[in-house]
Formats: sequence, C-alpha cells, structure tokens
Amino acid sequence: MSEEAKKGYSVPIGPIHPALKEPILFTFQMNGEKVEKVDFAPGKAHRGIEWMGMRRNPVQIVHLTDRICGICGVSHTLAFSRAVEQVAEIEVPERAHYVRTIIAEYERIQSHLLWAGVAAHELGFDTLFYLAWRVREESLDVIEYLTGNRVNYGIVQVGGVRRDITADQFPRIEASLSYYEDLFGKMLTLFLEDTTIKMRSRNTGVMNQQEALELCAIGPTARASGLNMDVRQDSPYAAYGDVDVRAVMPEQYLGEARGDVYDRIVVRLLEVKQSIDIVRQCMDQMPAGEVTAEPKIPKLLALCKKAEGEAVGRVEAPRGECLHYVRMDGHEQPLAWKVKASTYSNQMSWLKILQGEQLADIPIIVASIDPCMSCTDRVTVLRDGRRDVLTKEELHRLSVEKTRRLQS
Repeated sequence: MSEEAKKGYSVPIGPIHPALKEPILFTFQMNGEKVEKVDFAPGKAHRGIEWMGMRRNPVQIVHLTDRICGICGVSHTLAFSRAVEQVAEIEVPERAHYVRTIIAEYERIQSHLLWAGVAAHELGFDTLFYLAWRVREESLDVIEYLTGNRVNYGIVQVGGVRRDITADQFPRIEASLSYYEDLFGKMLTLFLEDTTIKMRSRNTGVMNQQEALELCAIGPTARASGLNMDVRQDSPYAAYGDVDVRAVMPEQYLGEARGDVYDRIVVRLLEVKQSIDIVRQCMDQMPAGEVTAEPKIPKLLALCKKAEGEAVGRVEAPRGECLHYVRMDGHEQPLAWKVKASTYSNQMSWLKILQGEQLADIPIIVASIDPCMSCTDRVTVLRDGRRDVLTKEELHRLSVEKTRRLQS
C-alpha cells in the first residue's frame, strides 16, 4: 500500500447513486478498502407534507399521510387516524380493526419482499431480485382487489375504514395466502442457504443488542440485534390484541442473534410467514358489524372540530415503529402535527454497522436497515436566502420553546 493510501481518503456516495433507492449523501473516510468513519446528510427529499397538513382538516390530512411513503402508506394513515381518534374520542368499530389489520399485514408482506429484492440486487444476485419482485406482485394484486389501489390504498379513514372486506372476497385472500405458503420454503432456501449470500452478509454490518439499544434502533433492525420489541406485541392496536403475534427474532431460526445483515434477512423473511398467519387469524375471527364510526363526513368533521387535546398514534410499520403526534384546539385544522417515520430512528445505526467494513459491502449494509428517505426528511432552513445548519443544542432549544408555546 502506498503512503498516500495509508493516510486515507474520502469517498462521497450520493445523493444520486445507483446503489441508493432515494437521495441521501454519504461521506466515507477510507483506509485502503476499509471504512474508517462515516457521515451522512439527509434532507434531499423534503416535500412539505407536514406544512400542508397544518392547513387542512383531519379528513383531508389522511390523504396526505397515505402519500408520505409509497411503500408503507397505510402505516402512516393508521398512526395519524389513531391519534385523531384518541383526541376526538371516536370509537372505532371492531370489524374495522380487523380490516385495518389485514391491510397492514399485506403491506408488510409487499414491503419485505420489495426489500428482499433490493437486497439481492445489492448483492449482485439479480435473478433472485426478479423472483422476489415477481412474488411480491401477488400481495399488490390482493391489495388492489381489496382497496382499489396498488399504492396509496385510501382504505383507512378517521373512525374506521372506507371499504369492508366481505365474505365473498375471502377465497381470493385465501388463495394468496396459500400461494405464499407454497413458496415460503423456496424463498428461505434461496436467501438463507445460498453460499454467496452467506459470505456477503454473515458477520457483515454487525450491531449487537446493547448498541442497538443505545442507538434507538427499531423494527426488524432492532429485532435482528436481539431486542424483543414490536408495537403489535408491546402495545397492541387494531386487532393485534386478539391474534397471536410476538416479535420475530433471529434465534427462532438460527438459535442466536448476531445482529448482522444475514440476521436482518432472516427476520424479514420470517415476518412474511408471520403476516400470513395473522391474516388467516383475522379472517377466522372477523366480527360482524359496521366498519366506520361515522359514515357522514360533515358529522365526522364536526366531531374533529370540537376536539381538544393531544395524542400520539403508534403502529408497527414494516420498517419499525411509526409515530404521529396530533394536537387539536377546537379548530378545523390541527394546532400541531408531527411525524416520526421508522428510518428516522434507524438511520443512526449506519454509523455503527458501516464502520470497519469493506467498500464493496457499503450498498448491502446501507440497504439492510431498509431506509426510506422520502418519509424521513423534514425541512431545510433558509433565512434571507442563506441556508442554516442547526446544531443539536439549537434544535433542542427550539423544540423546548415550541412545546412551551403549545402548552400556553
């Protein structure tokens, strides 16, 4: 190695790069082929959704929440609706809870299979990438059959759901579940027994349990490191309190949790099987009744307009906990609405799992947390045409000041 190489060099990746699904800028300090230090700069995909939502009523905001993320839109609509329902004291019918759960689990299936295809692509296994995405089509077809849309389903509304799942639709759902059950063993073998995938993912991008806890990791990223946490298990919502659901951990399949890329593959594949079981339980236990608390939109808006207070809606999105904070003060528009997407919590894991790894492994390690930048980015500060970078201390001060204004 030359003396110049020993001194290290900087490698920028992004914000636009073939290995990145969405725009984000990484800066790697390298020593030869080894990553010595990593930094990243999000903020390339800000769309102003929260700003728009603060100028709309809750019924209109639901349509915005569905568009925060193209992959886990129902997670955002459900989290927002749960927050508004708590503030407005709206009781969601039991049958609507089951419909919400079925759609949420189909969303988990299609999201995890999309990630599996991306992971295969980042590893150079494009045949498996095509297979994973072909298999994913079945879940999208069922979602379209039940909601009318493959993306932005428009199924959840404040107080329930817009469409019921009727008995004559059950055979189509059952056919899709059987389709995935028949393929599940094959997908496990292709992803977990392939020598190349094992060599590229085993002991790569490692984050142990304590590190995951300190970095506030959530979802499959946290569970792959051995943290037994899942909102569906720990704080059941919708119909999850009535079905058998527990956090999927890599030791259930491997007998141990190393917290590497391979374990993250294991968790997501096993969660596909878990989602199949949850949907079938919901079909077997589906109660009769209405699917919305208030079908008349003007009356629903009146209930929301009278509402005062604050609440947090939490759901277990495919990537982990999704959180929506809503504060109402007796007006049509909310006084405050704040979104914390899953990637916002998980992205700090990059600082640990990329350090000390090889340059060639950067794409699969970055992808292993299943990042989504479009639902993570929030705001760029401009004053008099000048861009400002806010420090941690300044952000904390501004947050405290805003909280006090809201409480006054």
